[in-house]
Amino acid sequence: MKFVVSSNLLLSHLQTVGRVINSKNTMAILDNFLFRLEGNQLTITASDQETTMTTTIGLIEAEGSGVFAVSAKILLEPLKELPDQPLTFQINDENLEIFLYYQNGKYNFVGINGDEYPQRTPMSETATRLTMPASALLTGISHTLFATADDELRPVMNGVCVDIHKNEVFFVASDGYILVRSKNTTVKPDLESIVILPKKPATLLKNILPKETGDIAVTFDDKNACFQLANFVLTCRLIEGRYPNYMSVIPQNNSNRLIIDRALFISVLRRISVFSDPASSLIRLDLSPNQIVVSAQYSDFSTSADESITCNYSGDTMSIGFSATYLIEVLNNIGSQEVIIDLADPGRAGIILPMENENDEELLMLLMPMMLKD
Repeated sequence: MKFVVSSNLLLSHLQTVGRVINSKNTMAILDNFLFRLEGNQLTITASDQETTMTTTIGLIEAEGSGVFAVSAKILLEPLKELPDQPLTFQINDENLEIFLYYQNGKYNFVGINGDEYPQRTPMSETATRLTMPASALLTGISHTLFATADDELRPVMNGVCVDIHKNEVFFVASDGYILVRSKNTTVKPDLESIVILPKKPATLLKNILPKETGDIAVTFDDKNACFQLANFVLTCRLIEGRYPNYMSVIPQNNSNRLIIDRALFISVLRRISVFSDPASSLIRLDLSPNQIVVSAQYSDFSTSADESITCNYSGDTMSIGFSATYLIEVLNNIGSQEVIIDLADPGRAGIILPMENENDEELLMLLMPMMLKD
């Protein structure tokens, strides 16, 4: 076998699919890329058994066909240091010895029999198919991924729940302290279903979707999902189980509303949280008409701080506690200049909303309060 390929093109695709490869694999073959040469195209696959990503690139020229695996480390590290140029791969079909020729030198290494590489599980014949704009999928994942949990006892909380309805799709994630619900009305699947996308494939999609402009074809059954992008195909095993009823934990009839500049609020929280107990990051919000006082104290070291902010607040005078770490994280994942914080009472979760949503999206974030000491 022999083929010639652009070094930059090869490197960019290898780096993208290479994110699938774990630092430690149970099977040695998974430390490798799988190369499949057919005609004038090279298909590259990376897998960790649970998640598989495949891409196909065009070649400058090619001879022969076949399948072989190449160490990811051997390929990626040298290619990062090469300027853009044609690379010539020459593979001995008998012993898989590989010579890689470039402008001023060559590499020599040995490939592995590609037949040993695990194959992805085929979809069932009853698999569900739908399409959605890449921007809708990216927005849903981007707004929820940070709130996924790392809970061995409740694995369903460790991914993004995609709750599909006939005329809308909800993306939901929660770690027990934060809950995020992103509703998108662009997608009208005309079906009802729920899938739970694990954190790793969701992260991979978040990284590659910004370069996509068209629609994404999504196929899923009760165990696996497949995302067909313009240049990549991502297949992953879904998290099995029943996602909790997230709608039931969202407080209704919140009579107290705070409207505040998001960047200003984050800045104050960062300053004041320095003086909070590092174990809890507890900060206190004292709310009164048109003013909020943010305060924290760490009694072990006799430190405290408080700062007042002029804001738009309508409701009862109230004191409520939150984790500054979680509150800052929530605010950092909202894009609007101002945010709305709706509260019922100090013992119930706060609802945090952007003043302005993105097109065809309704974003809601929920943050559980903390008990104040006094």
